[in-house]
Amino acid sequence: MSPDLSGIWRADLAKSRLGGVLLKAIVVKIDHTGPELVVEVVMTKADDTQDHTAFRCQATGTETTQSMRGAQMRSRTRWVGDELLIESWMILGGRESHFRDYWSLSPDARTLTMEHRDDDLAGQITMLERV
Repeated sequence: MSPDLSGIWRADLAKSRLGGVLLKAIVVKIDHTGPELVVEVVMTKADDTQDHTAFRCQATGTETTQSMRGAQMRSRTRWVGDELLIESWMILGGRESHFRDYWSLSPDARTLTMEHRDDDLAGQITMLERV
């Protein structure tokens, strides 16, 4: 049985390894019902502006297509042992970007780790604590 990732999660930025824009906060809300995940992400930048992102996926290996920040994104989500792998492809800046985001839950279900491996964001890790 796969772990339930439902909840509200706040990034521990001191424990995370992120590239790009300097962020003040990341809050992730996950509704995990059966194989479906509905994910909402709010990122607060240093200037207090916010980026909102939302997506749905099926943790069944079925490919889905949706819009992400105005670009078309193809995704395939499946369990690899106790880790949820969300693999996505989208055209950004005229080239196809590939993302392999592995999500894992700590044994006490208090920490959610999102780690990019072997992709265009390799090495980025977001450590989230359950709110």
